[in-house]
Amino acid sequence: MIGRPKLVLASGSPRRLGLLNQAGIEPDSLLPAEIDEIPEKGELPRALATRLARAKAEAALATVRRDEELRGAYIVAADTVVAVGRRILPKAESLDEAAACLRLLSGRNHRVYSGVCLITPKEAFRQRLVETRVRFKRLSGEDLEAYLASGEWRGKAGGYAIQGLAGTFVVKLVGSYSNVVGLPLYETMTLLGGEGFPVHFGWLNAV
Repeated sequence: MIGRPKLVLASGSPRRLGLLNQAGIEPDSLLPAEIDEIPEKGELPRALATRLARAKAEAALATVRRDEELRGAYIVAADTVVAVGRRILPKAESLDEAAACLRLLSGRNHRVYSGVCLITPKEAFRQRLVETRVRFKRLSGEDLEAYLASGEWRGKAGGYAIQGLAGTFVVKLVGSYSNVVGLPLYETMTLLGGEGFPVHFGWLNAV
């Protein structure tokens, strides 16, 4: 795009892309990172989200440095972790995993953490950690069966997507909704704006 600096989203997530688009920003490139997301021994949810966001940003930076078109771009990376207490829930890949997550979340509070990492054109790192508290209703056998059959849980942290059918399970949410979807918009835009990215550039054509 002419008229603004380039921006790379270090993610292949359609949800994160959709949230950036909602904010009037169309990334110049998507660079999902293939990194090991397994928590280290004793690693707490907050630390995991922060570490993985930075690792994704660093992986994207290595690619950007080699690409003449993208060199000097802003890089945004994020990682979202769902936790009950200190217990980190997986990104559900199997029916059994998703069922175990949903049974654990049923009728209780959990926390969703997103680490956001911004790398500026001068390769300065800026990070934020955002926490949202979510409470699910008590899920009936029918709720579980129907949700698992939908397949919407696949690849989602904690085995659910709040922007989809699982939104009907949420009794209470305290904090950022976009954080639970996968990219806390207020914090991301504040980071970008604070480092000189023209966050309102696309707003004139947003409607």
